[in-house]
Amino acid sequence: MSPGGLVAADIEVDLAGRRILDGVTLAVQPGRMVAVSGPSGSGKTTLLSVVGGLIEPTSGTARFAGAPVWTGDGDPRPDVAFILQVYGLVPILTARENVAIALRSRGVDPVEADARADRALAALRVEELADRLVEELSGGQMQRVAGARGLVVDAALLLADEPTSELDEVNRDHVLGELRRAAERGAAVVVATHDPAVVAACDADLHLVDGAVADPTPGAAVRG
Repeated sequence: MSPGGLVAADIEVDLAGRRILDGVTLAVQPGRMVAVSGPSGSGKTTLLSVVGGLIEPTSGTARFAGAPVWTGDGDPRPDVAFILQVYGLVPILTARENVAIALRSRGVDPVEADARADRALAALRVEELADRLVEELSGGQMQRVAGARGLVVDAALLLADEPTSELDEVNRDHVLGELRRAAERGAAVVVATHDPAVVAACDADLHLVDGAVADPTPGAAVRG
């Protein structure tokens, strides 16, 4: 594993007396796209939250580019971006504003942020929604706007939680293509999913059942 990669070792997370993750190890090289699959409640979102620095594991370590992902306050590092399953969009802002805010929070000039937001929306084929309020969008449209917001910052570590669950096959494959392009430019990409088609589009799969790794592809996601 190169020092630029993601390394999460023996991750355990306990919550309210229940073990959510039980000794999970995941490693992803830059340029690779790895699936974390499993049924609802298997721990996929919790694992992404740990490796993205949103929550501190009960035990185990998670590092990216040689440094811990947990910084002590639950805020992700600037080189980490999420595509959230719950979208995380601000209803009273437009689609463009929701995407641009990810750049502005990183110090990008507002005019440049808007221009890059428009390009990101166009890449996910929702450019016509740029001036629409989020509360006016359908679930699938919101999912693509959330995808644009995650992709626009060109993060070195991109974590996508069920990024295609609301999409038809055509739009699903298009989003997967954009995630693949992020990997090709050098990002480490992790995609949580229960969709076999999404798993098939990835380089490796780490399958979780009840918080533990179950029958992983030999040597695949562990070395990612």
